[in-house]
Amino acid sequence: MSRTAARTKARAAARLAAVQALYQHEMEGTALPALLHEFHHHRLGAEIEEAQYAEADVDFFDDLVTGTNARQGEIDRLIEAKLSTGWTLERLDKPMKAILRAGCYELLAREDVPVGAAISSYVDVAHAFYQKREAGFVNGLLDNIAKDVRG
Repeated sequence: MSRTAARTKARAAARLAAVQALYQHEMEGTALPALLHEFHHHRLGAEIEEAQYAEADVDFFDDLVTGTNARQGEIDRLIEAKLSTGWTLERLDKPMKAILRAGCYELLAREDVPVGAAISSYVDVAHAFYQKREAGFVNGLLDNIAKDVRG
């Protein structure tokens, strides 16, 4: 596997893990240091229930989780501004909120990642949890946010 392909795979694993960590943080209120420790030592690259998790880019994972958490108010306002009339963030289920928040953070803060790569990565993450319709929702919403934050 080429270096670029390995990096892409490690970042994809980091994104999926970040969404899982953000979901867990919202569901259980686990403090971020404890949550990061759990993922570093027991989830990233581990074998769980006979499934081997891919090696993740740990620094990228940490940035996604801590950055999304730190900027959650700003991120939530950006997401809410793009939701259809009558919809609020609270109406979305928690996995969807975690996907949108992480994707929005990456668009805001990770200018080293091309817009298309970020959006398609979170569409892929959405496919891990949802059907085609919801993945299309992620694509459309993140694309609209990208137009605002990346011009």
